[in-house]
Amino acid sequence: MAGAAKGRKAQGERTRQAILEAAVHIASAQGLEGLTIGRLASELSMSKSGLFAHFGSKEELQVATVEAARAIFIREVIKPAFDATEGLVRLYKLCDIWLSYVQSGVFRGGCFFAAAAAEFDSRPGPVRDRIAEIMKEWLTTLRNAIVEAQNAGQINKEIDATQLAFEFNSLELGANWAYQLYGDLKAFKRAREAIRERLSRYATAAGAPLLTVNSHG
Repeated sequence: MAGAAKGRKAQGERTRQAILEAAVHIASAQGLEGLTIGRLASELSMSKSGLFAHFGSKEELQVATVEAARAIFIREVIKPAFDATEGLVRLYKLCDIWLSYVQSGVFRGGCFFAAAAAEFDSRPGPVRDRIAEIMKEWLTTLRNAIVEAQNAGQINKEIDATQLAFEFNSLELGANWAYQLYGDLKAFKRAREAIRERLSRYATAAGAPLLTVNSHG
């Protein structure tokens, strides 16, 4: 009996993950508000009652979808970048891999969080709050990488790390916007060139060679 119960639980978890995988792609392209039980049931050839067994409300489904998207982002962007050496190299990799993640179509609609933030930025509630927390995590990750590069003597310590993280994030979101709205593939090249230009401007004598070797993306 215990084994059967464990098997049902494992099957339920696999079903939930399959639902959320479909949900993040639908939401990235059509918005979290476009993510309905009926739309998901159709996509997955499941009954609405089967979906309700996993998510009791639309808001619960939306929050779970945001969490699933965060896990994908960590897997696709954060972990690969953190395989790089701490400091300027890791900082560039964070930006470069983010741009590649959008360009490669990890989500159908480009950056999931750019779309979700635009959709919910003026709508208070738990969905907006979680999106804001995750976007802040990304800005903090960028800022920490800048500070690490400064502490390693690779970037000028007089540079405002918060300001530079803001600029990099803005360039990335701008590239996502141009690609999604206009199909402009050159937007990624422009963003990379702008990021490299700023890093070259602020790199110290010790940091500049690292940038030359590691930023040909």
